[in-house]
Amino acid sequence: MNILLTGSDGFIGTHLHSHLKKLNHNITGIDVKSGNDLMDCPLNYHVDLVIHLAGLSGVRKSLDNPTEYWKQNCIVSQRLFENFKDTKIIYASSSTAAEPWRNPYAMSKFSLEQIAEPYDSLGLRFTTVYGRGAPETMLIPKILNNNIEYLNTNHSRDFIHVEDVLDAITTVMDTDLRGVIDVGTGQTNLLSEIVSRFQIEYTPVIGDEHEREDNLANTDVLQSYGWEAKTNIYDYIEEHRNVN
Repeated sequence: MNILLTGSDGFIGTHLHSHLKKLNHNITGIDVKSGNDLMDCPLNYHVDLVIHLAGLSGVRKSLDNPTEYWKQNCIVSQRLFENFKDTKIIYASSSTAAEPWRNPYAMSKFSLEQIAEPYDSLGLRFTTVYGRGAPETMLIPKILNNNIEYLNTNHSRDFIHVEDVLDAITTVMDTDLRGVIDVGTGQTNLLSEIVSRFQIEYTPVIGDEHEREDNLANTDVLQSYGWEAKTNIYDYIEEHRNVN
């Protein structure tokens, strides 16, 4: 299959590019890091599928720069959908879109889902993805490096390993699914319990209204296609944690 992959140099995109190549797909990757800004770069590609991972993420950063999140997650995506209106598009949404009023990032992803709705598209509401290459600002890398400054003790998260995300994407690629589905493990973890298990000191705080208290995924759709998450978060931390 000929696939256009946006955000190919990002955390998930880098993994997915390699994964799809191993499955003998022909991948064209475009990313702003390699000089292809989706706001104005040429999109004259003839492909069988578009996987759209490009965009801005992060709740806190979106509070400081909502306009840029709107541009990169909505305006850019609108251009992509209009250009590939006759091609199936699988795109990255976010579990935050379930409560779009909380922050600009969530609203931009919710709005992206509305933009995508008239097209042959499938939105994937990723929960909290971790694994090799994850940004150091995310919680799991901080746990691995024992450098947690504070922790929202009222928050729980559905953590999913990037390899399980790749399997989920390849599972839905050959289906006729449309709309929006969750991509997570279907299991939630209280953040304080994870950190306490590994005896990491932190300053406890209560998360504010800008973030969801829990982002538990409903995995019924994925499981109906035989998919299930394989990596356990506790086993992963145990194996990769820096204890020196």
